[in-house]
Amino acid sequence: MATQKLYAGVKLRETRTKLSLTQKEFAARLSVSLPYLNQMENNRRPVSTGVVLALAQEFGFDVTQLSTSDAERIVTDMREALADPVFADTAPPLADLRLIAANAPSVARAFLALHRAYTQSHERLASLDEVLGREDRPLVFSPWEEVRDFFHYCDNYIDAVDRAAERFSQTISLNGTNGAKAVADYLDQHGVAVEFHPEAQLRQYDAKRQLLQISARAGNASQVFQMLHQCALLDQNDLLEATLDLARFQSDDARAICKIGLANYFAGAAMLPYGRFLAIARETRHDLEQLSEHFGASLEQVAHRLSTLQRPGAKGIPFFFVRVDQAGTITKRHSATRLQFARFGGACPLWNVHQAFETPGRFLRQLAETPDGVQYFCLARDVSKSGGSFRAPLRRFAIGLGCEIRHADQLVYADDLDVGNARAFEPIGISCRICARENCHQRSVPPLERRITVNHNQRGTLPYSIG
Repeated sequence: MATQKLYAGVKLRETRTKLSLTQKEFAARLSVSLPYLNQMENNRRPVSTGVVLALAQEFGFDVTQLSTSDAERIVTDMREALADPVFADTAPPLADLRLIAANAPSVARAFLALHRAYTQSHERLASLDEVLGREDRPLVFSPWEEVRDFFHYCDNYIDAVDRAAERFSQTISLNGTNGAKAVADYLDQHGVAVEFHPEAQLRQYDAKRQLLQISARAGNASQVFQMLHQCALLDQNDLLEATLDLARFQSDDARAICKIGLANYFAGAAMLPYGRFLAIARETRHDLEQLSEHFGASLEQVAHRLSTLQRPGAKGIPFFFVRVDQAGTITKRHSATRLQFARFGGACPLWNVHQAFETPGRFLRQLAETPDGVQYFCLARDVSKSGGSFRAPLRRFAIGLGCEIRHADQLVYADDLDVGNARAFEPIGISCRICARENCHQRSVPPLERRITVNHNQRGTLPYSIG
């Protein structure tokens, strides 16, 4: 099999700029000629193995940062945006998109932001909503989309917050057996009383009385998580605000939502501290139930944490993580892999995450292949969130976790699967709008970037053929 060439011109230029080196000085340190470096920085030649080794030896550079995952993620987002009918006659070829993503990612992100603005404006007009449709209403970005993109392009790993949470966990000796008591004792020592009340909301903090009320009906993992969330707001506020300043959100709503996300990130990272969690994940071969029991966390918390293990120099398996509701709506999503989820609509119906609702309490395994030929191992399971009483509503979700098939030997769940058999892999896509498969029996709408033909005297799997 041919080795995929690595083009990382943007990363090389960024590295040289940070080191305040000229091209001539940088080329000398890498033991390459000046023209060769210039060609690599402009993606006219791939980065050689010798350059990769020199980056590591000369500068202590984490060579995994040369990965093209950001570029691939941008290409996926651009393809989806360009599937809009407005680009029907002008959509550039895939090769051009890859060049833009590799050489001018900031331009690509600006284009995506512009298309989001256009889409939102179009949706306002189409909905005929009296309030949103007013001509004097300024066009604003969805704060949820702003926050999602912030975490998306950070690979869902916020280094400063992650390390602060890890130090905090060590300070209070947090572990799975004494989590709730350890955090409650810490808060008490810092003047905050913790009260577990059956009628309380999940978490409610009274700043004047310095009283934190936690629902007594919530599970232990949720109680610990909510207390740690409050610790983040009380003890790490300066760090959270500094991180928000760097994000430069366009609206106060986005900033407020992201602060919740950062506090949640701190809570999850404190419950599942990076170094210890990564070591035990490898030791148990990523057995979610063992990890859940060891750390006193829920299966969803464990699965989500696995998708964030992207610390430079100590990266875990690149996982994707997703949570869907019973209507198929994606409520949480993140991918450190080449598999990216559609920004609009639900996930591919052929994906096993949708079947998890039919088999409660069981892990479902799937070997899957996307239209680009990349093969994945996918794991799915339903998760229920009880309200703690007979009349309280039961919230049901399904979570999906997966990685590229080359990592499957590190997962206990893939032990007896025939990963070498190409016919064992089921075809899945991202969304019907941009999926190239022509004969999918679950297709809901035609692909927007392809023409269709309707023959009234012929009917196959679909009522049309895709050109």
